[in-house]
Amino acid sequence: MASYSNISKDEGRLVTDQGDENRHDDDGGLKKNSGDEIERESWGAKMDYMLSMIGYCVGLGNVWRFPYLCYANGGGAFLIPYLLMLTLAGIPLFYMESAMGQYASLGSISVWKALPIIKGVGYAMVTISTLVAIYYNMIIAWSLYFLFASFSSVLPWHHCGHWWNTPECMESSAVANRTNTTANFSRISPSEEYFHNRVLKYTDSIDDTGAISWELALCLLLSWIIVFFCLIKGVKSSGKVVYFTATFPYVVLIILLIRGLLLPGARDGIIYYIKPDFTKLLTSQIWYDGASQVFYSLGVAWGGILTMASYNKFNNNCYRDAIIVPLCNSGTSIFAGFVIFSYIGYMAHELKVDVGKVVAKGPGLAFIAYPEALTLMPISPLWAFLFFFMLLTLGLDSEFVTIETVITALSDEYPALLRRYKVAVLLVACIVMFLLGLPFCTQAGIYWVTLMDTYSAGFTLLIASFIMAIGISYVYGVRRLSANIKEMVGFEPNWYFKACWMVISPLMVLFIFIVSLVEYQPPTYDGNTYPAWAAGLGLAMAFTSIIMIPLFGILAVFRQEGTLIEKVRAACRPEPDWGPAHVRAQLDEKEAINQSQKLAVDRIPLQNP
Repeated sequence: MASYSNISKDEGRLVTDQGDENRHDDDGGLKKNSGDEIERESWGAKMDYMLSMIGYCVGLGNVWRFPYLCYANGGGAFLIPYLLMLTLAGIPLFYMESAMGQYASLGSISVWKALPIIKGVGYAMVTISTLVAIYYNMIIAWSLYFLFASFSSVLPWHHCGHWWNTPECMESSAVANRTNTTANFSRISPSEEYFHNRVLKYTDSIDDTGAISWELALCLLLSWIIVFFCLIKGVKSSGKVVYFTATFPYVVLIILLIRGLLLPGARDGIIYYIKPDFTKLLTSQIWYDGASQVFYSLGVAWGGILTMASYNKFNNNCYRDAIIVPLCNSGTSIFAGFVIFSYIGYMAHELKVDVGKVVAKGPGLAFIAYPEALTLMPISPLWAFLFFFMLLTLGLDSEFVTIETVITALSDEYPALLRRYKVAVLLVACIVMFLLGLPFCTQAGIYWVTLMDTYSAGFTLLIASFIMAIGISYVYGVRRLSANIKEMVGFEPNWYFKACWMVISPLMVLFIFIVSLVEYQPPTYDGNTYPAWAAGLGLAMAFTSIIMIPLFGILAVFRQEGTLIEKVRAACRPEPDWGPAHVRAQLDEKEAINQSQKLAVDRIPLQNP
């Protein structure tokens, strides 16, 4: 580590006696020098970053999670807590994270040189991202499975009569022509039995593991191969891939919406989607779901925002980005809801049932309800191909950034050991995560996916977000953060962001966290309750990430010198080498020159008098 004794501190940043003209090139990027920092990648273009961030935030959750939560929380009533949490917590915390990452050009662990006592938040982010990446790729594998199954003249989930169907299976035509019109009518669709009995072959509980489906295992392997080759050159390669993967879903959604609006019954589905049931607002679940969806889709406290912003040019307008990306994400979620519910309304019309009775609530909305709706349309294999290819691209964008978050965090924290071998680290990570994902390919795989979806990125995100907001606002200081932002973009954040950072966002996150604890219930899937050991395992998995925060906080304190109070105070101050990457690079280069000159002087032989 270079000596920084000749550095003065101004609002927590490094300052040298060199002018700003030596810091950047004409485009605002870092000038090349001999320091270690210049070996770090950066975005090839501004659009690479924007599309990567939009692709990261706009993922599978916008299609299969957001519409599901609307469905489960009384339609349009869900938009009230969702948009409220987005405005008062999501956007401000997104801005905070992106500003920190861009200022220091460091990943989600090393960036906490700014505040060593909460460096554990960075390790928690990496742990959360790792857990999510493992099961998220299984959902991508399901999309691949359905994508391949779409290459047929008749979709395999169109009719009953296959070996995976049961006597309870009832096709759409039979439902429409039924004589039983009672309100409590229920049925099992061919698409539901295809997903459960053919794709998953699921058992009655998580206790009954069953056998591995090698079809799913191969799909999972293919998804990890795609991820590896798209990330093999880091953001340089993934930044180009997203030009297709981030834009193609919008093309498909627009096509599907236009087609859906022309179908009979679409109006009923959309009304069900946007008509609020205000009685739901009296329940705590809708507020918790609104908050969790904001954090889940925006990626707050996952580390992805910090990581992607760290590859930006120093003077990039992160304020503008913090407005555009969240609004694009939320707009896409709402737009996707119109698409999904137009087809749900059409299916309800064809089946002659109420919209609310079309499909059981659950993540299978995209793999049960929508596939069945597609079978009712002409040229259904074509529409199925477009839909599942869209799911594939949506999932890959988010997976790219999630994996990059983990790799970048480790490479920045241990640059001498890992940065040179980043491709090898990526390969090992993909192989290990693939092996850890094999239990999802068993007949109990859906239970494991649901378990990890419930615990890996739920209240853990709320805890990490709360500590991050409190730490930066009150220990690192809003004044210092505002000065850092002004140094980058030329102006400080307005009162709205400062008020949210210091008061509103932490209080809202804390409130939702408390409610989630009070209303906690063990997870279920398709009416099957998890045993106590599974719920306990899920909680243990959640605490695996949370325990990082106090653990590394204690380590940061005891690494300091002096009395206990002095150690705590030292751990609450930025480390000596905290600051912009271009300043660190200049200082490392200056230190290298000084060392070289010192060695040259030492080699001069002494002259006899």
